[in-house]
Amino acid sequence: MTVSREDVVAVLSRIAVPAGGDLVSRDLIRALTVEGGVVRFVIEALTPDEARGLGPAQDAAEAALKALPGVTAVQAVITAHGPAVKPPPPNLKIGQHPTPQQGGPQRVAGVDRIIAIASGKGGVGKSTVASNLAVALARAGRRVGLLDADIYGPSQPRMMGVTKRPASPDGKIIEPLVAHGVTMMSIGLMLKDDEAVIWRGPMIMGALQQLLTQVAWGKLDILIIDLPPGTGDIQLTLCQRTHLTGALVVSTPQDVALLDARKAIDMFVKLKTPVLGLIENMSTYICPNCGHEAHIFGHGGVAAEAVKLDLPFLGELPLNLEVRLAGDMGTPISATDGPLAEPYKRLAARLIAGGMA
Repeated sequence: MTVSREDVVAVLSRIAVPAGGDLVSRDLIRALTVEGGVVRFVIEALTPDEARGLGPAQDAAEAALKALPGVTAVQAVITAHGPAVKPPPPNLKIGQHPTPQQGGPQRVAGVDRIIAIASGKGGVGKSTVASNLAVALARAGRRVGLLDADIYGPSQPRMMGVTKRPASPDGKIIEPLVAHGVTMMSIGLMLKDDEAVIWRGPMIMGALQQLLTQVAWGKLDILIIDLPPGTGDIQLTLCQRTHLTGALVVSTPQDVALLDARKAIDMFVKLKTPVLGLIENMSTYICPNCGHEAHIFGHGGVAAEAVKLDLPFLGELPLNLEVRLAGDMGTPISATDGPLAEPYKRLAARLIAGGMA
């Protein structure tokens, strides 16, 4: 009696495997041949561990086939081709020398307006203003992006409550994150919490270029750029290579801060970047216990400076513990409906009304 291939397959379909099902239904049989009374086949497992577990199924298959009329010999082997070799993930490297650019300042694709938030010195609350203004504009119905360009001291991930590392499926385009209705990106999201950026100027300029041009910002009405304090490489690169709508300069009222704010304004003038207005931060402090209003850093200095320089004065923002705590907790105060959100709401409304946002 001659055994057929169909007879062999029928026997193999009755041999159970540990993961459930049988040798045929699990598609484990390869290279099946029937020549005369000799049956040959391969049991191909996905992994070495699975192959080791299929030994009893091999024994059962061989015994069942040998009992089949017409079968004179059975030759079966188990193989495992191993897990599929995964290609290495794309290598996205942030921080490299900038590429040459011709034709002057360029626009960022899909972005209507770009406003830089600047300060002459650190510690005046510039990043707090940037995050709260971005959220206030988003709540006013604008499509808003926030770029943390403070490469050495990125703070927006904490202030916006974002910790996830951005994805880059192809190693080139970076997918930004969204928090409180704002599309955001920061080099801080690419680093460990306590990891320092130790780069010279060209690396910093290259990183800024990547964050502007390799991030998939999508369609935005306005991109807010939180600059580092001072008048260094980042500011120079941004103004020379990117078409900016303008800059907002943040300062506290005291004379020392205003000295540096004047330098920041002078830098923007020399770089032919419009200064859209001045903002006085930490303008007043209201005691939570007695309600007394104090001017810890002075009051009105920025407004007076705006008059002297013939620049718009965009408003006063208070010094308040809740604003600081909200930023530390990752929910900007402007994302709430309390009274402390109102100054940022008014600032956003003024920018919108003036066609700046």
